[in-house]
Amino acid sequence: QVQLVESGGGLVQPGGSLSLSCAASGFNFNTYVMRWYRQAPGKERELVAGISQSGTKTNYADSMKGRATISRDNTKNTVFLQLNSLNFEDTAVYYCTAQRPSSVRPDYWGQGTQVTVSS
Repeated sequence: QVQLVESGGGLVQPGGSLSLSCAASGFNFNTYVMRWYRQAPGKERELVAGISQSGTKTNYADSMKGRATISRDNTKNTVFLQLNSLNFEDTAVYYCTAQRPSSVRPDYWGQGTQVTVSS
């Protein structure tokens, strides 16, 4: 059974940081591209960051460049997202996804973890 389980969300003040994790199971983790998406209330889901199977290539949404770092540990089947300098606009549910290179969209989604930036 495939599972993507996010954790690490919560309430943080503007300017603060959070570290999100996504534990994967039930599939061959190191053959999948991993990405984080987010969806804010009333807005469309958007890509936050992605990382290649080996972890050597990463990409970020323009809004997150310099503030987010994605990484993965293939020995632990886990992908991470470090978020810094958070602002109100970063409030959203953050989702972890897994995608085979041949797929046009994510094959698997996690249930999401809430990040709320509030003073």
